[in-house]
Amino acid sequence: MSNKKRIAIDAMGGDGGVALTIPAALYALERTHELFLHLVGNSAQIEPLLSEIPDSLAARLVIVHAEHRIDGVDAPGSVLRNGKESSMYRAVELVKEGEVQAMVSAGNTGALLMIGRHLLKTISGIQKPALVAAIPGVTQGSYLLDVGANPKCNSQQLFEFAVMGSVLAASISGSAKVALLNIGSEDYKGTLEVRDASLLMERCEQLDFVGFVEPSQVFDGEVDVVICDGFVGNVMIKSAAGVANVVNGLLAAQYNASSLELKDNASAARLSKAINPQRFNGATLLGLQGSIIKSHGNATMEGFACAIIRAVREVESVVPKLIAEKVAAIIKVN
Repeated sequence: MSNKKRIAIDAMGGDGGVALTIPAALYALERTHELFLHLVGNSAQIEPLLSEIPDSLAARLVIVHAEHRIDGVDAPGSVLRNGKESSMYRAVELVKEGEVQAMVSAGNTGALLMIGRHLLKTISGIQKPALVAAIPGVTQGSYLLDVGANPKCNSQQLFEFAVMGSVLAASISGSAKVALLNIGSEDYKGTLEVRDASLLMERCEQLDFVGFVEPSQVFDGEVDVVICDGFVGNVMIKSAAGVANVVNGLLAAQYNASSLELKDNASAARLSKAINPQRFNGATLLGLQGSIIKSHGNATMEGFACAIIRAVREVESVVPKLIAEKVAAIIKVN
């Protein structure tokens, strides 16, 4: 069996376009020897950025020409009508055709979700896909979902997110303790959807459900998966990134004031690296019959490379297949 990991890159997506995605792709390629990339975008823009790379890297690259890009201001509803020649659409199409095992894009989230559902379809038994993000923790990292695909969710959808998140966590880290994000740990607190979802999770023997967690507990590292709707999750993840940036800024300012550099203090440098949001860039769109990784639109080169590496891990873990099997088993039992 081939160990090659074939990933499609939406080279035109995101704020940086090819000037950022191509260097990030090469960075990931240099560090992951089993990685083979399909760079999807305008070949006239991509080729000059590859003119001086070594043959060893060039042998693991394919350029797939796509004339257009989907902009952040494009209405998601127009994408299926007018976006079929775009780099994003073509990259997802490569997943559908079996040419690649996953795709990565920093483009419009709504458009990516719509294209993904149109071309790859949702897994049987899953109402809606969810975006899941890896987050740091005091003792270990965990997964938070949904972080933006579905601003409003019913209890069944939250339950399905828990099933999908548990499969992802178990396949990558081996542990899958699931918690539901709430404003308190008491049974009577939270919205009706959250309370009803907790009952569904408690009744499911295939889930290791540990109850509610409050926002202050999310980063403790005591659970592997935290479930919420996309509105709450998006606010949560962006707030966490903002706090991390503030802490890094305060650390840098402190060292600048003392004529020292942050890197000169090993402990402070480790802390700065541990909470750097770019290291956790790349949200998986779970629930589709194929792997899609959504990078933040303004990710750095390092951040986009991390999203590519995350795609490699997803391919290794065959997450969509495992989710389909888990959902089928739960439907059969329940």
